[in-house]
Amino acid sequence: MLEIFLAVISGGAVGFTLGLIGGGGSILATPLMLYVVGLKPHEAIGTGALAVSANAFANFFGHARKGNVRWRSAIIFAILGIAGATAGSTLGKVVNGNKLIFLFAILMIVVGVLMLRRRPPTAEQLAQSHETEHLTPKLLALVSIAALVVGALSGFFGIGGGFLIVPGLLFSTGMPMIFAIGSSLLSVGTFGLTTAVNYSVSGFVDWRVAIEFIGGGVAGGLLGTKLAVFLAPRRAALNRVFAGLVFIVAIYMLYRNAASFGMHF
Repeated sequence: MLEIFLAVISGGAVGFTLGLIGGGGSILATPLMLYVVGLKPHEAIGTGALAVSANAFANFFGHARKGNVRWRSAIIFAILGIAGATAGSTLGKVVNGNKLIFLFAILMIVVGVLMLRRRPPTAEQLAQSHETEHLTPKLLALVSIAALVVGALSGFFGIGGGFLIVPGLLFSTGMPMIFAIGSSLLSVGTFGLTTAVNYSVSGFVDWRVAIEFIGGGVAGGLLGTKLAVFLAPRRAALNRVFAGLVFIVAIYMLYRNAASFGMHF
């Protein structure tokens, strides 16, 4: 009973954060699975990937209804990235669990830094949002390379990788930010699902915990989205507070898993 409660509350925390600040919250799925729910490293990553995938697809449909998706780029990026996610998650499964969590903590610090640097879309970017999508052979090649690289990193760490996919789409297609965010969610969901399926083959997904986590995430997401309307003027401050939380959790994870690389504090 306690495990169910912890899984639901943890999922609610991730969903609430996603709804409140619009991204970054999924990076906490793995440490919550690990240190609150009590799963082992590979189980935490595999189960977390499934939960992240469900959240991403739910948010993607919302963006699609608003017209914030460049479908050709989104579909190409997602499909090609499956190969990278499969390769990355296959490699991740054979890496020592504690080492993988240590590397994951370093990734969390990178995410925290990127969150501090994140800026809202400019008026010019919003004005470009109605431009037609054009994929030249050069852009298609760039999208393909970016998809494979980002997919591999996403699969290796068991994350959706939205913070990598958005700049990947921006770099490879030049699309406005609002479209990059909406389009990225298809890949976030696809990469997370690919990783979860790959991990489940090796028995590294706790399906019951995943369902409980996702259920809590849906409820938390609704609450966070409603609260975001009232706290919109303080969005920058919320980002800084959350980035600080990410840094604290990352440092704790580095401390707990440093011994796997022969480091002792």
